[in-house]
Amino acid sequence: MDELDNRLLAALQRDARASLSELAQSLGVTRTTIRSRLQRLKQSGEIVGFTVLTRQGVTESPVRGLMMLGIEGRGTERIMSRIAAMQEVRAVHSTNGSWDLIAEIGTETLAELDKILFQIRRMEGVTRSETNLLLSTRTGRS
Repeated sequence: MDELDNRLLAALQRDARASLSELAQSLGVTRTTIRSRLQRLKQSGEIVGFTVLTRQGVTESPVRGLMMLGIEGRGTERIMSRIAAMQEVRAVHSTNGSWDLIAEIGTETLAELDKILFQIRRMEGVTRSETNLLLSTRTGRS
């Protein structure tokens, strides 16, 4: 991936419905270039799909949080799979820095969130955690 690919992906993250013409104009390249770059990014697996974020998608879980996790030894894959299988977990990300994993969690109540956090903290190999509640969400240009 080069700078143009990164700029194209950023433009699509802001507006995945932008036309080839709009993308070409905003990035200063031809439609043919955009079309071939999109094709290549899809074939390489860099783009795995397109989606729509709705108001309901943001509010379907009124209590949302990010749980950062420290993992002991080589158990990251096993723990990541177990956490990802939990119904309340929206996504699990591997990361660098102080934390090994970040789990996005959504529940109906704080009590439900507390229960999930407790379950995750009790998993063998989880050495430490920190959780931050998400208070509001803005996307793109909102």
